Amino acid sequence: MDFDHTVFDTLIVGGGPGGLTAAVYLRRFTRNVALVDKGHSRLGWIPVSHNYPGFPEGINGKQLLENLRAQLANYGGHVIPGEITSLRVEDGLFVGECVGPDGDLTELRAHTALLATGVADAGMPVERWDEAVAGGAVRLCPVCDGFDVIDKRIGVVTSEVNPVGHALFMRTFSKDVLLFERSAESTINDEERRQLDAANVRLVGSPLVGVTMSEDLKPVLHTADGEDYPCDVFYPMLGETARSDLAAALGAETVECRKLLVDDHLRTSVPGLYAIGDVTRGLNQIAVATGQAAIAATTIHNTLPWSLR
Repeated sequence: MDFDHTVFDTLIVGGGPGGLTAAVYLRRFTRNVALVDKGHSRLGWIPVSHNYPGFPEGINGKQLLENLRAQLANYGGHVIPGEITSLRVEDGLFVGECVGPDGDLTELRAHTALLATGVADAGMPVERWDEAVAGGAVRLCPVCDGFDVIDKRIGVVTSEVNPVGHALFMRTFSKDVLLFERSAESTINDEERRQLDAANVRLVGSPLVGVTMSEDLKPVLHTADGEDYPCDVFYPMLGETARSDLAAALGAETVECRKLLVDDHLRTSVPGLYAIGDVTRGLNQIAVATGQAAIAATTIHNTLPWSLR
């Protein structure tokens, strides 16, 4: 396709479940869509998702991505490999600078733009990270898979925004929950300590300094005082930062964790710019992202001039 002379109806940035679902909807609305993805969707980390509707035995994250790409291909759509490094408005159009896998630069123009760029997770030293995540020893979403770790020994780290909330949440699924401080200066107040005591969550006072894996791929949490704490599962809840730079550069309003503020039709504060999924304020879930994609895509279709047959 000659990108230099093509004006798309929508430029979608991000090829995770939200971006792909939006592209499927828009192609079925006969809209001309450019979907750019650099291949770093968090969905690809998920060994098995058991709470995404329609898969009784669960679905592997990479397989779900492949299914969505194949579904998009059924309607003449495809993913453009690359990264949108900047987004501007010029002559009433969104113009995205796209750097391809080989470093070639292309400009993509569209009447509207939709960001499905997700978040970047804050991390800490975890040995054999990829293997640990793939095997379920390290998990990233208590809402997604708390049920899957029932009665396991669970290690959780305090977070800046909600120091004890994740540990209390995990007590629904196990009586053996350990909460680790992440710095020498405690972020937990007296009321939160009372909540932990009432829920029988063990608070480990010495800060966590690293995580290694046992021979059978179980996390061992190491604290500054030299103690080791073997667990079955580790949740490194150290926060996240939304990948919202493209929108923020256009003046889009952001809230906590640099997440984009959107209305009930997923419109940002910049006219014609939409955002869905984890990059927006709300619950980080695949089902949420795909539901938002349906709303945003339908709004975009109804807002653009009609594409008459």
